[in-house]
Amino acid sequence: MRPAAPLVKAFAAPWFRLDWRTGAWLLVAFSLLRFALVMHANVTRSYQVVALIFVAMVLLPFLVLTRAGRQQIGLRWPARWRGVLLGAVLGALSCAVLFYLTTLCFGLGEGNSLAYIAQSYSNLPPVLTEQNRLMYFLIFTGPSMIFSPIGEELFYRGLVHECFASSIGDGKASLADSAAFALVHLAHFGLVYVAGGWQLLPGPALLWAVSLFGACLLFSVACRQSSSVLGAVVAHAAFNLAMNYFIFCHILR
Repeated sequence: MRPAAPLVKAFAAPWFRLDWRTGAWLLVAFSLLRFALVMHANVTRSYQVVALIFVAMVLLPFLVLTRAGRQQIGLRWPARWRGVLLGAVLGALSCAVLFYLTTLCFGLGEGNSLAYIAQSYSNLPPVLTEQNRLMYFLIFTGPSMIFSPIGEELFYRGLVHECFASSIGDGKASLADSAAFALVHLAHFGLVYVAGGWQLLPGPALLWAVSLFGACLLFSVACRQSSSVLGAVVAHAAFNLAMNYFIFCHILR
């Protein structure tokens, strides 16, 4: 019987293992750095540096894992493409639920998470016209369907999930990676920078975090149904596509 192929590259093996300890310190390190960068970007309205976090999330599995390790975390072609299609439907649907529920509860003011995120879209004209709306929608939607879906899903539904799953099982690992994802996104909305000062919006923040937690569980379903992290990537990309649809067609005027 052939020995199992190593999952971690030799240089990283002494300090990097696919266990809950590694998953925990990865979450702490990336979450603290990301939270700080996003909070600073909320003040400066310059979010380019935040994209480096997504690049690091993409590169990390290739740097420390072998090919067998990358396959172990789901970095492989889907076994069932219907799971990828399911992910696209679930991603768009979860964003629609978030938008309509948030709008129902808090309107389109500062308590609306998507309305607050829309304020971070720089270099837009004061008024969008029917002629330029589609152009700006495509400019902002393209990157949002690539950088964060690939980076975050490789990290949360791939690497971090596998670290926890090896210790506590897939179900509890999905709860852990989904909770971590939702909490770190409070830097994007919940603790908001308005009129030169910080404000905590308890109700909107709770709805935002719970909605993202639920969306991530659906991303995990797409990952399992497709037997590939690509299912989660497509679900996340569809969520962001729907988010920009609501921002450009229902919020920005």
